[in-house]
Amino acid sequence: MRRIAVVGASLAGLEAAVELRRSGFAGELVIAGREAHMPYDRPPLSKEVLTGRMDDVAIRLVVDERLDAEWRLGVAATSLDADRRAIRFDRGGPEKFDGIVLATGATPRRPRLPGEANRAMAGIHVLRTVDDALALRGELQRGPRRVVVVGAGFIGAEVASSCRLLGLDVSVIEGLGAPMESAVGPIVGAVLAELQRDHGVDLRLRTSLSGVSGSDRVEAVRLSDGDVLAADVVMLAIGVTPATDWLAGSGLTVDQGVVCDESCLAAPGIVAAGDVARWPNRRFGEAARVEHWDNAARQGRHAARRLLLGDARAGFEAFEPVPWFWSDQFDSKLQLVGSARNFEEFAVVFGSLESRRFVGAYRRSDRLIGAVALNAGKPLLGYRRLLARGASWAEALSVRDGGGTREASDEVPLPPLAKVK
Repeated sequence: MRRIAVVGASLAGLEAAVELRRSGFAGELVIAGREAHMPYDRPPLSKEVLTGRMDDVAIRLVVDERLDAEWRLGVAATSLDADRRAIRFDRGGPEKFDGIVLATGATPRRPRLPGEANRAMAGIHVLRTVDDALALRGELQRGPRRVVVVGAGFIGAEVASSCRLLGLDVSVIEGLGAPMESAVGPIVGAVLAELQRDHGVDLRLRTSLSGVSGSDRVEAVRLSDGDVLAADVVMLAIGVTPATDWLAGSGLTVDQGVVCDESCLAAPGIVAAGDVARWPNRRFGEAARVEHWDNAARQGRHAARRLLLGDARAGFEAFEPVPWFWSDQFDSKLQLVGSARNFEEFAVVFGSLESRRFVGAYRRSDRLIGAVALNAGKPLLGYRRLLARGASWAEALSVRDGGGTREASDEVPLPPLAKVK
């Protein structure tokens, strides 16, 4: 290959570009991103950036100049012809490439709310980009009387935590019975609900936002249960959609993301990675997208290696990681390895729910499919090892401590490979 385009200049795209060079690609490398910023780390946006402990400079990922790439920032891809591997950008005509990495990520859902005028009402925010975070931080620094967060998933729970650390009154609206219930189940979700309430969050469960009121700026929100809450700032944390609109008519299969095979190949000469990629992880017998930092980094590297294989079958590898994510809320750290999708049983295998220091395991059929930890990172590492070798449920319960902890060098977190060595 002589010319490769990486569409998406965030973590997955950067890791793919670095891996292309590391694996010997010496040709022309184009990295295009819709945002005007060089790649940066997204996890701090809902935490350290909002609270002012980090700024937009501190979260930038280090890019070694030896990457030798043509950066096209603030440039969006508008269409793709997969057969010709031709991309049209919003500046200039279509360009042909020998290989393409799709890493366009996802966009936050921002529906027009009942009560809003034809234009967006001031004070209503989403949080996905550094510009989103800085805009929301500016609002929080002005000391609003009340912040309302819609959604108690990862982002919503972390924003609520940040607001309380800033001393702000915050209400969280969640349609499910517990925060993060769709990710960790109702039992762990109930513990997280207690954690939020103990830190002063006004948690409104099993209700939804039915409308907003105000003139040019939001002043109050109406809930589906009839309550009305005063609100100077509203943050919508109701999920994201994969950034695939520009791929309409491309020839790729798009279904809740760019559909790939088990190696991350979407079409000859085209791979996908990160939040936009939907692929079958054979380890868990499911096709899904994974919207977390660790997966973006790993999948970006894997997709790059797969792209360089071309049509060759030698060296073919399926991408079947044990997913890992984390969430920092107040003084607690939540981590999950594997998957809790469609689990059939949950059991505490270390510590206790009451102490808020525990590891819990998830069963589907006769297999261990995931493990969650609150303030118990070291005991969780052994369960990741069990997941990696496909342990049975009986084995997971018999071990109870996950087979012991591992050396620090084997811990789950991996640093982003943002330098060419």
